[in-house]
Amino acid sequence: MVTVTTVLKAVSLFVAEVISSITDWFQTKPVWADLKILEDTELKTTGGVHERHKAKTLWEKTGAVVMVEAAELSSLNSQLQDLEVPLIAVVKENLGKELDCFKKYFLGKVYVDQKKNFYGPQVRWMCLSMFLRIGVWRNIWRAYRRGFWGNLRGEGLVLGGVFVIGPGDQGILLEHREKEFGDKVNMLAVLRAARKMRRRCDKPQ
Repeated sequence: MVTVTTVLKAVSLFVAEVISSITDWFQTKPVWADLKILEDTELKTTGGVHERHKAKTLWEKTGAVVMVEAAELSSLNSQLQDLEVPLIAVVKENLGKELDCFKKYFLGKVYVDQKKNFYGPQVRWMCLSMFLRIGVWRNIWRAYRRGFWGNLRGEGLVLGGVFVIGPGDQGILLEHREKEFGDKVNMLAVLRAARKMRRRCDKPQ
């Protein structure tokens, strides 16, 4: 026998899917990254001494997993260390307390991309209509409970993503672009890409 609760759940799921489909119309579609632009991007270190590095130097020998405004991948840090693949983070601005909070949940090095090349080629913003989506509020609540409250001031609605970039001429092995706040990358896909990268490196030349 179908209960009222079951019907309400089904209706709720249907409404959520309809809202998701409608809000997708207003969201800017991602344009895939240009490796050359990423390589030439100047990144600034965070912390006491502000050094500048060409992004390419961070992955040209070992490859790297690059998180753009995402802290969840810290759970993979030990597995990536076993593969000798560094995990680094890129943020768009250094906002003191927000950055300090981010570093509590991220175990790698953090760099600032002032030109937002890692957010492009076309910088994407989460439009206000996306706040109608249940998933967005669920992700915000999860982040709040963990104590990691993203910066919604200034340019806090800019969407990020994740890259797995191989050394040498391997190029971009995985690229994930956020569709909404808290849209997580598939962790297993990141590990598979990192392992694939290491296997290529270990092959005799």
